[in-house]
Amino acid sequence: MNSQGIAGHKGRQARSDCWVSIEPTDSGGIKLDIKSKVDFLYKDSIHALVRKGLDRLGVSNAKVCVEDQGALPFVIMARLETAARRALPNNKLPEYLPETKPHKSTTRDRWRRSRLYLPGNEPKYMLNAKIHKPDGIILDLEDSVPPEEKDAALTLVRNALIALDFGSCERMVRINQIPAGLEEIGPIVKAGTQVILIPKCETAGQVKKAAVRIKEIQNDSENDNNVFLMPIIESPLGMFHALEIAQASSLVVALTYGLEDYTAELGARKTGSATECLWARSQIVNAARAAGVQPIDTVFADAGDTEGLKQNAIQAREMGFEGKGCIHPRQIPIVNLAFTPTSQEIEHAQKIVLAYEKALKQGRSVVSIGSKMIDLPVVHQAQRIINLAMAGKLSRNLEERTE
Repeated sequence: MNSQGIAGHKGRQARSDCWVSIEPTDSGGIKLDIKSKVDFLYKDSIHALVRKGLDRLGVSNAKVCVEDQGALPFVIMARLETAARRALPNNKLPEYLPETKPHKSTTRDRWRRSRLYLPGNEPKYMLNAKIHKPDGIILDLEDSVPPEEKDAALTLVRNALIALDFGSCERMVRINQIPAGLEEIGPIVKAGTQVILIPKCETAGQVKKAAVRIKEIQNDSENDNNVFLMPIIESPLGMFHALEIAQASSLVVALTYGLEDYTAELGARKTGSATECLWARSQIVNAARAAGVQPIDTVFADAGDTEGLKQNAIQAREMGFEGKGCIHPRQIPIVNLAFTPTSQEIEHAQKIVLAYEKALKQGRSVVSIGSKMIDLPVVHQAQRIINLAMAGKLSRNLEERTE
């Protein structure tokens, strides 16, 4: 008989999680032992959920123990499925999925000022992440997940994408480095991810493989929702290939980089002034702009240094970046503010666009504001500022703002 399969966390620290043990037996049916801190409210529904899952997964003879610390159904389902797969590694088990909910598709040209990284094997951080109002929530399958928990994290992230309401936050997943990450694309695309981050990206070929896999899954599942790519460059080799990576697929919407691995490979020392990554930041901005995608800055690693974050984010915006990664919710409002157009910037952008539209109506090819000539790239940038501002902070239309 197969060995015991265990998944999840137990004890008081396992808030909003559960621990599941499945030990297959030769006969005797299911012997179920469930302890839950919310037994007084949900005992019957938890028992029904576990029994339904065991039946769905084809587990008919086993000792099953569940210790629940207030886990939501999608978490219990994920832990049960992972434990069953670990207990029966040679069996091809079906998925045990939450009820699918409709999710809105994302767009290529939307605000990606802030993205909050969350470990993919910790449900407690996922449940209320939207209240912090990042532009995107990243469920991480890579660095924040120990190697032995990668399978559990993938199942949990898949279920979270299906079951949780992330509000207006873009639903992102950081997969593992390709080629391993290619196997994760199927479950997360079917579950409704909107942006896939490709870590440690060094070649255009890695991006192309991910793009092909996305299209295959969409064709097979008849899923036509937009799924975009954000490569993360984390090595000197990747930096030299930045433009090729950004241009590798029409699915690429943004380009970013990882500073920890990059500086380690350089042998550089991280500084408060960030001089050690000046060339890398410039490389990312230029490659992204040349490819027509969004340049997004890396995370600021010291979650307690709010002033340092503020200065770093302002510097990033001055360099041309449109957003920044966050590792803690307290960083989100600082980052959002740094990358939100000011009232003065919005008003100036409106003047540029109105002057350009007026010139077109009059049949003029030359546009100017005062003594300054305005060319088409400036108009495009002004229009983007207006679009972002309208989406994020303005409720009145352009004409009302300029009367």
